[in-house]
Amino acid sequence: MENLSKAKLFFEQVLHAAVKNRASDIHLKNGVMPVIRKHGKLRPLSAEIPRLSADNILQICQSIMNEDQWQSLQKNKDCDMAYEIEGLGRFRINAFFETGSPRMVIRVISHIVPSLEELNLPEVIHSLSNYERGLVLVTGVTGSGKSSTLAALINLINQQKNKHILTIEDPIEYQIKDKKSIITQRELGLDTPSFPRALRAALRQDPDVILIGEMRDQETIETAITAAETGHLVFSTLHTLDAAETINRIITLFDQFQQQQIRHQLASVLKAIVSQRLVPNAEGNGYVPAVEVMINNARTKELIIDPARTRELSLVIEESQQPWRMQSFDQSLLSLVNSGKITYEEALKHCTNPDDFKIKFQGIRQNEKTTDWVRQDKKIQKDMADSWNKIDDIDLDMPDEIKKASGGDVFGKNDIQYKESPPSGFFGKKKKK
Repeated sequence: MENLSKAKLFFEQVLHAAVKNRASDIHLKNGVMPVIRKHGKLRPLSAEIPRLSADNILQICQSIMNEDQWQSLQKNKDCDMAYEIEGLGRFRINAFFETGSPRMVIRVISHIVPSLEELNLPEVIHSLSNYERGLVLVTGVTGSGKSSTLAALINLINQQKNKHILTIEDPIEYQIKDKKSIITQRELGLDTPSFPRALRAALRQDPDVILIGEMRDQETIETAITAAETGHLVFSTLHTLDAAETINRIITLFDQFQQQQIRHQLASVLKAIVSQRLVPNAEGNGYVPAVEVMINNARTKELIIDPARTRELSLVIEESQQPWRMQSFDQSLLSLVNSGKITYEEALKHCTNPDDFKIKFQGIRQNEKTTDWVRQDKKIQKDMADSWNKIDDIDLDMPDEIKKASGGDVFGKNDIQYKESPPSGFFGKKKKK
């Protein structure tokens, strides 16, 4: 027991040090000192911390896990769990084995739920909280910020609406406190054995909004669609890259004879698909999300229903910035480059079509040059007009013979007519005396 107490104390000291160093992830591995990820780069937490042994890591696991979690790790060789230190934050932990040795990867989660503005998400994402029913999917690879986006959306509803919001998570990451809404958060393993079981039960628990941590299987997807069809607003995630892949991934989980029916149901209940990729920011000290947004409308419904045309979703998204406020990844990246949030080089690494992206980027730069030229030309015209209008105010000290010869106008007879009737829009109107 003494060793377990020491292991837990050591583990919590590592967590404190990682948070102090603003790490996003912590790696504990046999034979290696603790490693953190900061601004996307891995580095040792501290040279003063010794290398960990396999026994050290097992003792840490046993010291922080309940009996079910410890048995799961030993039997299944992996375990997901959440850990919290009051005043410091929450941590999502995955413990597993590699080549027979235990390992741990810990994600640092702030105890403060971020806002959509803090996450640098586009304004259209705010509108997703206004739906009363339907299905909203947030997709992306592991670590792309899906959980943070959903937490921000749920908290926005919580702040603005009187709802019962029920979440089913594995594990719970952000703990959300009741504001205008009532929040029920259930954790896999701790409060329920599975997503499908918890979701079936949720339909009898009077929810208005349901968050499903991940749609992993056919049964969960079927129940989620049913929940959306029966008047609930359902949020969930998938590990897919874009809207087209998301639709195809869902459909392929079903038998062929079911697929067309699922396409029709999905086209009916789906409200939006938000797909995210994290891109290093211009300062090199963090990330910003590049986001594809598909809002389901009559055109996208046709493509969802027709398997031969689902791949056309990316084209429709790109063509639907107005009035639907959809955007493709490349359009999002161009906007981020244009606003100075990311560099052109990083955008090129993450874009969908590099050749097309280069052409569009050059087009933006050319438009900027044209705009600058027009702006400079207008300034020149204004300066010339101002100079012309000042001529009548100048007291020219001319010899009498010149005044007599020119009729008092230094420009001569031909210039008098021109001065009084300048070309329209060029020098401007003559100042009235």
